[in-house]
Amino acid sequence: MRKIRYLDIADDLRARLHAGDFAAGRLPSEAELTTTYAASRVTVRKALEALRTEGLIAAQQGLGWFASGDPLRQRLGRLGTIEAQLAASGVTSERQVLELRTMVAPARVRDVLNVERVVRLLRLNLADGRPFALVTVWCPEDLGGSFTRAELTEHSFHDLLGVPLGHGVQTIAAALATARQAELLDVAAGSPVLVCRRTTYASDERAVLLATHVFPGALTEFSVDLPRSEASIAPSGIRLVE
Repeated sequence: MRKIRYLDIADDLRARLHAGDFAAGRLPSEAELTTTYAASRVTVRKALEALRTEGLIAAQQGLGWFASGDPLRQRLGRLGTIEAQLAASGVTSERQVLELRTMVAPARVRDVLNVERVVRLLRLNLADGRPFALVTVWCPEDLGGSFTRAELTEHSFHDLLGVPLGHGVQTIAAALATARQAELLDVAAGSPVLVCRRTTYASDERAVLLATHVFPGALTEFSVDLPRSEASIAPSGIRLVE
């Protein structure tokens, strides 16, 4: 293959970006691009920099080049499903149930839900066809033991539980993607993720759901409305993790 000038490479990459050719918005490595286009590393880098100047791509140190895009925003301070929040942003959501089984509750789950047997769901949420969240949900067997994979593909636990929901307690922390998480979310192992842990309570104060959501850090941001200005300008809810 003949050598292509950097503008030609940029034109081709631009067309491929618009066509959505790159899984999870991640471009091939610079080494792979030099082979694909039979061009020098300098020429490929110049093409990438041209696309970065246009705002089409961005680099993440140690991870490579990614298609630029506004992160998907979720609201804090209220209970809501991922699907509802994505729909509010004009994004098409999809669920993929990866695992569903009934089992003896692990110690930490038993301590929160106060039951001996639970249903465990492992689910992948897609946003416009792109992996957006890896979700693990624990539910008491007496509430969720009859749910099928088909039902949990079409509906959330919130929709199916049949009990009035009350409040929830949620924490969000930064972490690095494990090999398994990276594989399912189609990101590099060790890349930044946001881990959201939520306990949902029924109106009678019974804990009915324990969930962990893992989001690619580059795709997600959380927002919260502050009813009034406080004396401190620090973010609310911050605590030191020991």
